[in-house]
Amino acid sequence: MNNHQLFRFHTITEYHRAAGLPKPAHPLISVVHMEDLNRPLAESSFSLTYDFYSISLKRMKNAKFKYGQQPCDFDEGVLFFMSPGQVFGMDIEKSTQMHRPEGWVILIHPDFLWNTALAKTIKQYEFFSYSVYEALYLSDREETMLTTIAQNIEQEYHANIDRFTQNVIIAQLELLLTYSERFYQRQFITRKIASHELLTRLEDYLSDYFGSGSLAKHGLPSVAHIAETLNISPGYLSGLLKSLTGQNTQQHLHNKLIELAKEKLSTTNLTVSEIAYELGFEHLQSFSKLFKTKTSLSPMEFRHSFN
Repeated sequence: MNNHQLFRFHTITEYHRAAGLPKPAHPLISVVHMEDLNRPLAESSFSLTYDFYSISLKRMKNAKFKYGQQPCDFDEGVLFFMSPGQVFGMDIEKSTQMHRPEGWVILIHPDFLWNTALAKTIKQYEFFSYSVYEALYLSDREETMLTTIAQNIEQEYHANIDRFTQNVIIAQLELLLTYSERFYQRQFITRKIASHELLTRLEDYLSDYFGSGSLAKHGLPSVAHIAETLNISPGYLSGLLKSLTGQNTQQHLHNKLIELAKEKLSTTNLTVSEIAYELGFEHLQSFSKLFKTKTSLSPMEFRHSFN
């Protein structure tokens, strides 16, 4: 029998009611303290989705979860982000003896961002599409900094609401997101072993794919397919590559493709059209355009430079 439960919350008020919390002080933004939750949403496997953004700093001693096939440990504080419509699922092991959760969640309805620059820029933060096992692991100092911002937001909407309230809270949210971007970049650097292991797996995958003839049959693999093969989200893959190579995934793929094209142009007698076909291009013009963009030379000019 499948006891997996699905919860969908259209409003912040609905979430408060389900968690046994008082009605939110502001209908479009709320800071929830995990220790104030009066009842769990579920005691076994569950999924939930919001029609609003959430930024969560959570710690739960002895809690062992699975997100997909990935084990997650919430003994230490981790920060993760959800955008509207994103599905978050967990399997809680029945043998787990859990203490009460600690931390906080900021819930932000998109309507609160209306007519502000953040309404657009919030979509540019890739970590809103990261999976929960790609969460941000904070140092004590970083956790204190972000918790202070969350407290400032809470204090602001509990004060007398006036025409400055939205601007003050938006400024605090922008500061929190900017710090989070900085801390993610720090995490990519400090977790070098895991990062470079992932990069090695990526290079092995691309080497096998390029050497198998799959380019001619299927073209370049999509970023989504590569991320799924590596068992990470596309956004996290691109963020990691940017920190290690300065390129996103698509740029990395194109550069690998151009290196292979250079090899074929300089060491084989294949025509440019044949090379374009082997590299998965349906049209010669598309190959020539990409090659010139990357090298400032046409394929024939590059070949002639070796003669």
